Amino acid sequence: MSTLAKRRIVDPVLTQIARGYTNSRLIGTELFPVIEVEQEGGKIPQFTKEAFKIYNTERAIRARSNRISPELQSTIDFVLTEHDLEYPMDYREIEESATPMKLHAATVVSDGILLRLEKQISELVQNLSTFPTGNKITLSTGNKFDEEVSNPFLIIDSAIDAVRSKIGKRPNVCIMGASTYKALKNHSKILDRIKYTERAVVSEEILRQLFGFDKLLVGDAVYANDGGIFSDIWTDNMIIGYVPQPTENGSRSYYEPSFGYTLRKKGMPIVDTYDENGKVEIIRSTDIFVPKVVGNEAGYLICDTNT
Repeated sequence: MSTLAKRRIVDPVLTQIARGYTNSRLIGTELFPVIEVEQEGGKIPQFTKEAFKIYNTERAIRARSNRISPELQSTIDFVLTEHDLEYPMDYREIEESATPMKLHAATVVSDGILLRLEKQISELVQNLSTFPTGNKITLSTGNKFDEEVSNPFLIIDSAIDAVRSKIGKRPNVCIMGASTYKALKNHSKILDRIKYTERAVVSEEILRQLFGFDKLLVGDAVYANDGGIFSDIWTDNMIIGYVPQPTENGSRSYYEPSFGYTLRKKGMPIVDTYDENGKVEIIRSTDIFVPKVVGNEAGYLICDTNT
């Protein structure tokens, strides 16, 4: 066994914790579900519209079958990126700590990488240039969700129709920033829809039902700059998209059309440990992934929802 192999030990328990760990504040992978890939680079086949064409299917006796002219399938290149964080623990800290230091360290480094992924996804889907013409809108005065004269239902219905007209499926996932959620749950047109129900407070679940999505999630995650000032990862935007449902065994394939995927190398993430000078133990988390828009027609951005 090499010196490096002796010093670097993959911890199976902490690795399983990292793989099963989810931060309730993080929602990006609900819009960009994780797909495991074998290699760190490759090509993603693009969704074609062959299945939506009306073909001449009638066949006369002894006539040839009606052959389809297959469409050329384009691809998108992807290259995964390695992400890692490590947490040092002095042997004296470990001995004196009243809490499980290794578990704490594994959680901190795993959470740090997941927060980075959340930020990457949010930057992709809150960028107008990600979306094609007809699949984005910047709300102007009079249409913003925190203005009583606006009608969120009409704006969201138009977004749903725009996606359905291009991919033949209704978008089923909706993500919004905390400020957008605050505006909607206090909007008179929303409150008017539920005034005869037993619900007194507008929740994410009520909005999900009102707008007709399978999932509706509010991004509460924040990040701090070097000065310790917090900012929202998800700002005053709403993103809707079509995300295919997992199969019975919980798996997905990037051959199925979707707004986006998080491509992750199979077997990741892992947590390993090594020591420095016999007195400092290092807990390290490693993940290899890239979030990728694979079908921008399957998404829609409603930008600047608040004044």
